[in-house]
Amino acid sequence: MKTIYYAAGLTLGLAVLPGLAQAETLRLAHVWPGGSKIDTEIFQAWADSVEEASDGRLEVQVFPGQTLAKSDATYEAVVNGIADIGATAQGYTSGRFPLTQVIEVPGVSNSSRQGSCVLQKLYDQGDLDEEYADSHVLFMFTTGPGYLHAKETVLEKPSDLEGMRMRRPTSLVGDMMEDLGAQPVGMPAPDIYTSLQRGVMDGLSINWEGAKTFRVNELVNYHTEVPLYDLALIATMNQDDYTSLPDDLKKVVDEHSGMEWSMKAASVYDELIEEGRQEALDAGDEIITIDNPLQDDDWGPVLKDTINRYVSDLQEQGLPGAKTYDNVMTLKESCDA
Repeated sequence: MKTIYYAAGLTLGLAVLPGLAQAETLRLAHVWPGGSKIDTEIFQAWADSVEEASDGRLEVQVFPGQTLAKSDATYEAVVNGIADIGATAQGYTSGRFPLTQVIEVPGVSNSSRQGSCVLQKLYDQGDLDEEYADSHVLFMFTTGPGYLHAKETVLEKPSDLEGMRMRRPTSLVGDMMEDLGAQPVGMPAPDIYTSLQRGVMDGLSINWEGAKTFRVNELVNYHTEVPLYDLALIATMNQDDYTSLPDDLKKVVDEHSGMEWSMKAASVYDELIEEGRQEALDAGDEIITIDNPLQDDDWGPVLKDTINRYVSDLQEQGLPGAKTYDNVMTLKESCDA
C-alpha cells in the first residue's frame, strides 16, 4: 500500500509537518469490463463512498478488466499484496474454496439478492472462516442463476447437449456439463466473447447479467432457463493493509463491508439480469424456460445428482459438506428471492 503525503504550500525539501493529513492509496482489481455497470455502480461506487467517508484519507484506484490481476489469480494477488483489494469469482480458483462453492449447486437461489443474502449470512455466521483466513473479507455476493445459451442449437433437454463444446465457469459446473453429455470448456467470463467469435465453443452457461456485460447476447440465439448454478463472488482486502490502518479508517472500511454492500451489489446484478433477458427478447432470440427444474423428468435427475455428488465429495475430503448444504438451504428460507 502506498502512502502519499499532501503538503499544500510547502516547498520541495521541507519535512512533512506532524499531524499533516495523509492519504492511503488502495489498488482495487476486478475482472469486469471497465465502464460496465458492475464496474461503475459497484466498485467505483464503493471507491467513491470510501473516499468520501474518510474525508479523502483513503483513495481507491480501480483497475477493471483484469488489468492488474487475471481473474483466476485475483484472490492470490490480494493475499500477496499485488492488489490491495480484489474482486473475482471464487470458483475461478479450482478447489480453493470448496465449502463456499456449495452455494453454486442447483436450487440454492432464484436471484442475485437471494444468493448473495445466503452467501453473506453463511460467511457472517462463521461457516467459511478457514477458507478466508489469509485475507480480510469485505463482502460476498452472487451472480444469480446461470442458464444455458447456444449459438445454433435449441436446448430443450439434456440430450440436446450431446457433444457440444460448452463453456463452464467452474469445475463444479464442468462436472455437470459432462453428465449432460457436453464437452466442458473452462474459461473466465472475460474470455467468452472472443472464444464464441472464433468458434472455440458452441455455447455456454452464464447468467443473464453476464450475457449482457460480456456481450454474449450478440453471438448466441437460443437460451434455456434451467438454473444450473449461482456463481459465488467476493470482494476482499489484503490482511496487512487492513491491519495497518488507524482505527478510524478501519471503521470506514468496516462500514463498507458485510450485508449492506452485499445487497448493493446484488441489486445491480438483478437489474442487469432483467436487462440481459430483455436484450435477448428484443433481438428476437428464442428463450425456453424449464419450470420446477429439480422436479423435471429430464433435467431433475442430473441436477439432483450434482448436488448429491458435490456434498458427498466434500464429506470424503473431511469437510462438513452435508452440514454446510443444510445451512445454505435453511438460510435460503430467510432470504427473499
